Amino acid sequence: MQRRTFLRGTAVAALAAVPLTQPPSVGAAEAAAPVTSLAALQSAINAAAPGDRIVLADGTYTVPSGGSISVSGKNGTTDAPITIISETRGGAVLQGERGFVFTNSSNITVSGFAFRQSTSLELPANCSRIRLTRNDFRFADIEGLYWVVVRADDAKIDRNHFHDKTTAGIFIVVDGPGSTAMAQRLHIFRNHFSDHSFGGANGGEPIRLGVSGRALSGANAVVEYNLFERCDGDPETISVKSSDNIIRYNTIRDSLGGIVLRHGNRSRVEGNYLLGGTDGLRLYGNDHLIVNNYLGGLSGRALVIGSGTTRDHDSGETTEERRGNDACDRAVIVHNTLLNNSSTLSGETREYEPRNAVIADNLLVGSSGSLVAMGTATAFTWQSNILWGTASNGNAPSGGYTRVDPKLVTGPDGIARLSAGSPAIGAATLGSPTVTDDIDGDARGGARDIGADEYSTAPALRHPLTTADVGPNAA
Repeated sequence: MQRRTFLRGTAVAALAAVPLTQPPSVGAAEAAAPVTSLAALQSAINAAAPGDRIVLADGTYTVPSGGSISVSGKNGTTDAPITIISETRGGAVLQGERGFVFTNSSNITVSGFAFRQSTSLELPANCSRIRLTRNDFRFADIEGLYWVVVRADDAKIDRNHFHDKTTAGIFIVVDGPGSTAMAQRLHIFRNHFSDHSFGGANGGEPIRLGVSGRALSGANAVVEYNLFERCDGDPETISVKSSDNIIRYNTIRDSLGGIVLRHGNRSRVEGNYLLGGTDGLRLYGNDHLIVNNYLGGLSGRALVIGSGTTRDHDSGETTEERRGNDACDRAVIVHNTLLNNSSTLSGETREYEPRNAVIADNLLVGSSGSLVAMGTATAFTWQSNILWGTASNGNAPSGGYTRVDPKLVTGPDGIARLSAGSPAIGAATLGSPTVTDDIDGDARGGARDIGADEYSTAPALRHPLTTADVGPNAA
């Protein structure tokens, strides 16, 4: 189907705007069709067909109280979505109580807007394959306001900037239909989350992936390549309260919160950098894989293998019981580097101790306190870890580690990696699960190295993220 484009040619940008990189693939006659108001935008949406691209001119638009921009019963296709886009990135500013409202729609892309609403933007369960990309989110600073709520399957949230909140409330909340299900296959990537300064003890996460009542449901979400800076609204920057998720290749800098598997089972936390903030990783639930993470310069607890108020959550629990902590059982913690943190690897003291964890091929380096301060734990396997620094071994079991200088060298990106001749090279011994590459993207090969880094002289394929890698203008 031939694409139609609705475009206004001239307007004054309300924000510093960057021209869109994707030119409309239409003829000049079609490109002249104007969208100069919210009424014209709504008419264009109502008439949209698969493959259409609706462009709203730069300017500030205030949605009237009680009104919205309705996307109802509109369905693009996988190859030909309906795209609603700002003339330039950040150039179309949407103010007012409510912005886009989606109903019974699929394959819709919303791109390049500056959102300044005072109510949540929801992707409801009766929609699917909704994409929010290259937008700027700074909603009204209202106590308890959730900015984006996802209940739809197969949604994508990518290359957006979520920023500047001082009150309780969450940037992205992921739920699902009913009271126990989760939205499926959400992909959150290349976003920039910054400057949430809420000072309370709870309720200011950048991402909350589920909630206690949905913990046993698999979401199959992927959260990757996101940058979090100065996210101080909650001790949990990425709060996982569902099962079967992948959290990988994210960078958390100078933030109160870390990555917390608070509820749920079978998640994979891989290749993340947590740098210069407070908390690192906290683990509850069963059968998680924690691999290739780098935790450096944290003033709080770097890695916590959690105890529980219950052994395992189950579907027959009361609401109050489900809110409790589930002891961490059968976690595999392999090829991580923990460097110069206030507390390196530790446990807790709840009634149900963690069991059957594997802690292997990790590099723990510190200059004060104890490198290992586990509470009661049952049937842990400790294997071929390296401990180093003036910090004491703590209660690391003999035979589970070697105390030797790993010969780390800090690169221009501030990350310490192995140097030639390090005793960590080729010293890893855990055979399963298979770990094919390291935090930089270097192949592990047959003789694997201890820690997150596999020694290599080649440039890293992955690195700690900067603002150039994420947000509306990222590649």
